[in-house]
Amino acid sequence: MKEKVRFLGLDVHAETIAVAIAEPDGAVRSLGTIPNRMESIRKMVKKLGTVDQLRACYEAGPTGYVLYWQLAELGVECAVIAPTLVPMKAGDRVKTDRRDAERLARSYRSGDLTPVWVPGAGSEALRDLVRAREAAKQDQLRARHRLSKFLLRTGQRPALGVKAWTLGYLTWVRQLRFTQVAQESTRLDYLTEVEHMGERVARLEKAIAEAVKLASPELQEVVQDLQALRGIAQISAVTIAAELGNISRFEGARQLMGYSGAVPSENSSGKRKQQGSITKAGNAHLRRIVVEAAWSYRLRPGVGPALRKRQEGVPEEIKEIAWKAQHRLHKRYMRLSAAGKDQRKIITAVGRELLGFVWAIGTKAEAAAKLRMVA
Repeated sequence: MKEKVRFLGLDVHAETIAVAIAEPDGAVRSLGTIPNRMESIRKMVKKLGTVDQLRACYEAGPTGYVLYWQLAELGVECAVIAPTLVPMKAGDRVKTDRRDAERLARSYRSGDLTPVWVPGAGSEALRDLVRAREAAKQDQLRARHRLSKFLLRTGQRPALGVKAWTLGYLTWVRQLRFTQVAQESTRLDYLTEVEHMGERVARLEKAIAEAVKLASPELQEVVQDLQALRGIAQISAVTIAAELGNISRFEGARQLMGYSGAVPSENSSGKRKQQGSITKAGNAHLRRIVVEAAWSYRLRPGVGPALRKRQEGVPEEIKEIAWKAQHRLHKRYMRLSAAGKDQRKIITAVGRELLGFVWAIGTKAEAAAKLRMVA
């Protein structure tokens, strides 16, 4: 049966799919281009024969995992490939959809491709929601910058002691009046946008809280237990869980660190060993969250009211890991600071090590949730 398996290479675009097939006898040929529609995909699969003998692959990209789910519905085993790890011949400067599809089919048959993890429909939906909230926060920051720089240019200053973007600050901005009609219109527009962005962020955060309640028991357990860590509240915990999906798929903490792109690059040869800045070849959303959380570990270990409330109902084993993280990461921060390291490099190093504790807590939470489901 294995010798009769046929390998499909699919070069996927928004409207079209270039198809190539690698036959068991070694021949690789193009099957042309079909529309990127479910009916066309169904007809193509039907013409190729038994689905048990088909193995399809395509590169991860802006079209997402829709094709993967469509092929799975038809019974075809499919793999989504990491684009940056597809082998390329040196000097090959001719790139077409047909050649890309043939290269995928040939490389898939020879086992030279690296598949990525495909999230389930629920995980994908939650990740979209979390990223929408992140985009809203970025838009909110831009709106606030526009308003604050406008007030700075016009010489407007709040009273002493009024902190930016507090209720008192916004009340002061609402009460401002400009003699020039154009400036008054600008103030109203910038203020309206800031208020709109604040409402948008609040609406999305409420939607995230509701989505977590409807999520799988494993994800709920991970979100709850991750909040035992200092610097990781609900939104941060949901973001980590949504970006990682099944944390147990990582064999160890180092693999998770590599996935985040927070590990240092290296260019070593012979006796020479040279490390550079972090690779950033990983999940930028995950990296941002852990680096933000890492700032809290510059403070001495302690459990404040907010953290104590988040740890209610969390198993003692998880609390012990979180307490160990506080001591270890604070000690690392102080040691690197005493060595005169750059502040940004210190926080990045602490964030990278924080991922080790995230992995430890996440894997234990998933295992505990599975045991409860079996029981």
